[in-house]
Amino acid sequence: MVETLKRIFIKGGVISPNELKQVIQLAKALNLKTISFGSRQDILLPVQQNQEHLLKTYFPQFKQDIEESLKFQNIVSSYVCADVFPQTSWLSATTYLYLHEEFKYNPSLKINIVDPQQNLVPIYNGQLNFIASKNEDYWYLNLNLPGWDKHTSYPVLVYTWNISKVAKAVEEEYQNFDNIQDLYNRVNELVDSNNKVISEPLSIPFRPFPYYEGMNKMGINQYWLGLYWRNNKYDIQFLEEFCDFCMDYKISRICITPWKSFIVKGIEKEYKFMLEKFLGQRGINVRHSSLELNWHLPVNDSEALKLKRFIVKSFDQNDISTYGLTIGYHERSESPRYFTSMIIEKNPSPKIANEFETINSYNVLYCKNFDPNTGEYIQYAQNVEEIELPGLLMKLSQLYFDQLDTSAENVAKPKENKDTGLSKHQIHQCKNCMTVYDETIGDEEANIKAGTSFNELPADYVCSLCEAPKKEFIEAML
Repeated sequence: MVETLKRIFIKGGVISPNELKQVIQLAKALNLKTISFGSRQDILLPVQQNQEHLLKTYFPQFKQDIEESLKFQNIVSSYVCADVFPQTSWLSATTYLYLHEEFKYNPSLKINIVDPQQNLVPIYNGQLNFIASKNEDYWYLNLNLPGWDKHTSYPVLVYTWNISKVAKAVEEEYQNFDNIQDLYNRVNELVDSNNKVISEPLSIPFRPFPYYEGMNKMGINQYWLGLYWRNNKYDIQFLEEFCDFCMDYKISRICITPWKSFIVKGIEKEYKFMLEKFLGQRGINVRHSSLELNWHLPVNDSEALKLKRFIVKSFDQNDISTYGLTIGYHERSESPRYFTSMIIEKNPSPKIANEFETINSYNVLYCKNFDPNTGEYIQYAQNVEEIELPGLLMKLSQLYFDQLDTSAENVAKPKENKDTGLSKHQIHQCKNCMTVYDETIGDEEANIKAGTSFNELPADYVCSLCEAPKKEFIEAML
């Protein structure tokens, strides 16, 4: 029986518990035990040929076939990061939701609506990348259009409420032009826009990749929870019960990440214990090592998952850290789209091999300054065997930590820009749960005012999340 993956488009990865329950009902009708998440914040379901009719019955409004991926694309956004990771001051979670609704058509190009202050959602892996500027309600537009040269910058800032109109006009017209100025002029003819002159180049600060799992503080009286399955197969019975919990305890949205995990935000403090009990009763692990979390693998690729487990086991046995780094696995192609710090690239088998068994070979690459936003990948090793990969990646991770303090060289230089506006300051971080104490913010819940240095904290100060003592904090740079 022929089986294909079907994509359910979820704009920005934002779905209500009730909508997710509809997906689960469809999965049950398909006799599935699990569902998977895609790299563009979508949901993937394996469907047999004789089950096609069920898609229209259960979830017609989101149904798209993965074989039509060149025709339609899901919209990616940084909504998942709002209020839980660093963010542009004027950009609220509500803005993303309104922007998602502005798209009344199915985009044919990959559209990213992103905040440059966060680094969980890739900034440049779309074909139309709308990137928030410092000017309220205005966005840079970076284009990586099919058939054009690599990344091109739109000559003006785009107004928030014109994003969907500009995106649609670009999709309809870009094939008629070969340069940005002519395309821009044409879009201006079609869209009654409210553009703004670019007064300063886009700058994207370098930030180590965050830890995005477990229960974490969100503001004063709320928490957010990140959940991750190492095989990207999420049990539908658990998800259904989790949706019921969210509806019972006023959690209105579930957010899918590009890392095949999901985050829920706005968990009220009074419900935190009940949620921890709910997870514990079902044996849900919410504290995977960062060695596990920072990988990006193809969906349903058992060979890639096996290779990852082999490498992670080697990392763990050697007690190394890859915190802040990301690792991707891809089969080598002529036009790769990578967005991780380090890449394991599988070489194709030689055509001459035919039916003979061959040993897989790999290339290892890393991006300049280990910052995926540079888009510049450097080859570190070529045509190596699987057994060599853990050692090579360990050496690369050491190289990353060695160069972290060379701030001038470690500045991420976004495409077509020279100045990143990078600034660092010292923080203290809990070794147990990664919670940060930043003296510029203080700790309002503990009545610690902003501007209070770590040394001035009382001796009985404890972590606001896991209640570890002050001695469990280590110095770090933000």
